[in-house]
Amino acid sequence: MLDRFWPRALFLVALAAPIAGCTNQLVDSITVSPTAQTISAGQTFQFTATGVVGHGTNHPSTTSIITDQVTWTSSLPSVATINSSGVATAVGTGSTTITATINGYTGTISASATLSVSSSGGGVGSVTGITAVNVIPGSQSVTGPGQTSQFIAIGTNSAGATVDLTNQVAWSSSSVQIATVGGNTGLATAVGQGTVTITALYANPNGGSIITGTSTFTVTSGTSQQFTSVEIIPNNQTVSASGQTAQFIALATLGSSGLEEDVTNSPNLTWISSIPTIATVTSGLASGNGVVTGVSQGSTDVAVELQNPGGGVVTATAAVSVTLTAPPEPILSLTVIPGSISVNDFQLTGQFLAIATYSTAPYVRDVTNSPNTTWISTEPEIFPVDTNSGGNAGASAGLATAYGSGGAVIVAETTSTDGTIQDSTALFNCPLILPTATTAGSCYPGEPPAATLLETLTIYNEGLNTTNWEITAPSATGTPDVIHCGPGWTANGGGGGSVCTATYPEGTVVTVTSPAGAGAFGGWSYNCTPTAPISAAGPNSCQVVLSSNDTVGAIIN
Repeated sequence: MLDRFWPRALFLVALAAPIAGCTNQLVDSITVSPTAQTISAGQTFQFTATGVVGHGTNHPSTTSIITDQVTWTSSLPSVATINSSGVATAVGTGSTTITATINGYTGTISASATLSVSSSGGGVGSVTGITAVNVIPGSQSVTGPGQTSQFIAIGTNSAGATVDLTNQVAWSSSSVQIATVGGNTGLATAVGQGTVTITALYANPNGGSIITGTSTFTVTSGTSQQFTSVEIIPNNQTVSASGQTAQFIALATLGSSGLEEDVTNSPNLTWISSIPTIATVTSGLASGNGVVTGVSQGSTDVAVELQNPGGGVVTATAAVSVTLTAPPEPILSLTVIPGSISVNDFQLTGQFLAIATYSTAPYVRDVTNSPNTTWISTEPEIFPVDTNSGGNAGASAGLATAYGSGGAVIVAETTSTDGTIQDSTALFNCPLILPTATTAGSCYPGEPPAATLLETLTIYNEGLNTTNWEITAPSATGTPDVIHCGPGWTANGGGGGSVCTATYPEGTVVTVTSPAGAGAFGGWSYNCTPTAPISAAGPNSCQVVLSSNDTVGAIIN
């Protein structure tokens, strides 16, 4: 009797095992509750998934909560997102389908609910009351071109609640030659070597306030930024055929930022004299390039050819006149002292002196504040240096100030009464050192300056045009089209950013232009004064005086 009982018992146990274990996984059907829900932008809501098990014989149907076992998805993440626990977060106005999916008894099964998001501000995809935007991560680094990094924009409203705004902000890169970023995705892609600022711009629908957040994106290898032009300073020199020398320097302009860099001794720069029998010029040295020497009477040109790391050459020329009689040469040399200054905080200063050696007594003179001495910074917007071209008594020429981390070359040029020019350079640095638990750090982005003397201008299109709009503006030093927004920008490969920024000294008057053919023009924002009556066909321009970090919008449809 016992022997006959065991096989039957084993059969029943085997039959019962999958039924007992299928409550969590092998469900016959699921439901999502509630089936419809409405919340406001920025709010969250908990959805619940219930599973039903009813397969098998002689076993009643059972139900259980399986919220944490299903896979949750939202059909429109720009309206609402949902996490693995079924908590939905409203992002922008509209309606989305929330779906729960699981591997059931008959295969993959799912159930859905409708989530509607309302906002008093109106407008699809908007979240109202945002007071701050934080971009995370605060900094990111990749090793080479083609690599990507995802940035996320988190908004904070007046109540202190946080909202994911990644797909609602306008993303931009300060240099598309280093990295691009998806206009509404926040996905940055490395293009060339360097560091860019990634900006997320959010426009509140009520009141029109503009909130921005930034992060940095560094590409440690690859092609560096491209130079768009090079200039020889001065553009002409006169020397004697007796072997008299004169110094030229070469300043190159970076197309993405408009900043200038001293490339006189760059290994990528070649100096050439068109007629070496009249004058020669040094080239290919570790230092001391650009020195022209008179050989015989006549005129010649000195040219430079700058090879870009990514290919292509930019050139410039200057004139050299060689005379038979040596002109007076009271200034023999110029030296900037000290050779370098390093500060550890924003808005700290360093004083450079220009010391000239003369051919007559007194042989050594301080020409720092001479009206014939000009001071130049290769990065004037971050590390400006004072000059005294007006010859004012008590001037502060040679005084450099740090408004950011990094460094610049400070150049002093002094002109003698005979027109000859001597120059010398020094370095000014504000090294970036992040704070730790034991050290205060220095020159880091989170360190607020004592006062703001540099302002950021942000430009974007408020209209509906997404095909051919274009807005441009020059740099603070006059370099044209440093700001080039919109798909209508076709120079240098095209592809202007959807939102563009540039830095200017406080009080700068910036002319913003929308050229003809960029769409039906509807007007400028209130803070930009039109320079002529607005024309729907263009061109149109306006001027903004930077008294703070300003944003200029154009309506181009």
